[in-house]
Amino acid sequence: QVQLVESGGGLVQAGGSLRLSCAVSGRAFSSYAMGWFRQTPGKEREFVAAISWSGGSTYYADSVKGRFTITRDNAKNTVDLRMNSLKPDNTAVYYCAAPNLHTLVVVTTTGVVGAFGSWGQGTQVIVSS
Repeated sequence: QVQLVESGGGLVQAGGSLRLSCAVSGRAFSSYAMGWFRQTPGKEREFVAAISWSGGSTYYADSVKGRFTITRDNAKNTVDLRMNSLKPDNTAVYYCAAPNLHTLVVVTTTGVVGAFGSWGQGTQVIVSS
């Protein structure tokens, strides 16, 4: 079973930047894709970004494209989300995600095939106007 622990959230002014990090343990990290999602009260969790097992392919929600960057370090078992030019509507709890065991998630530059099923506890991001 995989364990995911997010960090790096906080309060930032609009236009500012934050870097979220997710520490992963419990499974061979370099063998599966990873993702970031976010959720606000009363809304469903929504996709933000994903990265392939090698880091060679990334895919972003249209709303964050050009501002957010997902990266991974397979030697350190971490996946990061760099968020620039933050807006108040980026305020949310951000979750790191991994596929469930025996579930394949494929990330290409044109999309994501498969579903993430393992989640961290989330980290709160608040962007003030």
